[in-house]
Amino acid sequence: MKIEKIKYRIHEIIYEADTPAGRAFDVALFYAIILSVLVVMMDSVSSLHAQYGYWFHLIEWVITILFSVEYLLRIWTVKNAGKYIFSFYGLIDLLAVLPAYLSLVFVGTQFLIVVRILRLLRVFRVLKLARYINATEDLVMAFKASRRKIIVFLEAVLIIVVIMGAMMYLIEGPEHGFDNIPKSVYWAIVTITTVGYGDIAPQTFIGQSLASLLMITGFAIIAVPTGIITSEINRVRKSHNTQTCSRCFYDNHDDDALFCKKCGQKL
Repeated sequence: MKIEKIKYRIHEIIYEADTPAGRAFDVALFYAIILSVLVVMMDSVSSLHAQYGYWFHLIEWVITILFSVEYLLRIWTVKNAGKYIFSFYGLIDLLAVLPAYLSLVFVGTQFLIVVRILRLLRVFRVLKLARYINATEDLVMAFKASRRKIIVFLEAVLIIVVIMGAMMYLIEGPEHGFDNIPKSVYWAIVTITTVGYGDIAPQTFIGQSLASLLMITGFAIIAVPTGIITSEINRVRKSHNTQTCSRCFYDNHDDDALFCKKCGQKL
């Protein structure tokens, strides 16, 4: 019984942020992730590695061991360990420690530790920043809900760049760098996205006029997917808390939820 209480307490600390201890844990996790990524980045600089390589190595392994213990505790405190291990966050937590151990066998893989920055997705959710920008669950739901509109939009853009590319090939021709239609379509994509590499540019008045029209169209096109996704985000947005079910690992509960909406486990 005492072990179950310990498991429940640890689960509450590492999975939730509605308590002072849980919030403190997640703030500490945030700084540990940032420190780890910065250490790996600085260690890749030869001059810094020559001077501080030992300390970089020491800090990295201390953080790796702490993350490993945390990962094992996450597995131990949930009722369905397999569901956590193969969940989105579970795989990210595994990737946070795996490169360090792989570096013992494969030289150079320690720099893959920068993938730990993906763990900030968990911290953002836990610190409730998702309440304002819905950068995780709501954003994914918005993308799913708007995928048909986005596909239709991309088809329209594809038609525009193919037509414009073909027209520019006919107007400018190989003598101005538009050697073929695929290359001209590439130019149209670069232009409509307002990237403007400048490796190919129209020289004639008609070509420049067409390019100007495509540039103006590009500004309007950029706003379309933003509007579609924003509309869907506002539609699916809900107020959620940070409680995680210890049985099914579902973590998208409403603020007033007392039981898991998936399996009925008491929260």
